Amino acid sequence: MPEGYQEILGLRVEVEEVIYNPNLEAPEERPYPFVYFISIINDSNEALTIWGRKWILKDVTGEVMVVEGSGVVGENPFLLPGERFSYNSYHVIGKDSRVSGSFFGTSEHGAKVRVTIPGFNLVVPDSIS
Repeated sequence: MPEGYQEILGLRVEVEEVIYNPNLEAPEERPYPFVYFISIINDSNEALTIWGRKWILKDVTGEVMVVEGSGVVGENPFLLPGERFSYNSYHVIGKDSRVSGSFFGTSEHGAKVRVTIPGFNLVVPDSIS
């Protein structure tokens, strides 16, 4: 975990669905796009704002791609206790991959918080690999 960040009891992420979608744009070296649907759920006692994310994609050959950035799909969600922020986005891969990561933010009291994104697999459909 990056220095100074803490996990908050009740703050969690659910990966709700992952779907291969060949209709999305993808570069030639990573031609397999997968849409994922995620919710960040604040069942803690504190309001917080999500400021950034870090995704780690590791393919079956061990190659790692790290994607870091500000916000979540162009937003900085503010979550009161009991609220959730749901969105979808996508990753493109060249080979079967394992995806993991974290969201980063601050609590209403200024504490740096981190919430882990549960790992999930992106598996190229047999009919196209």
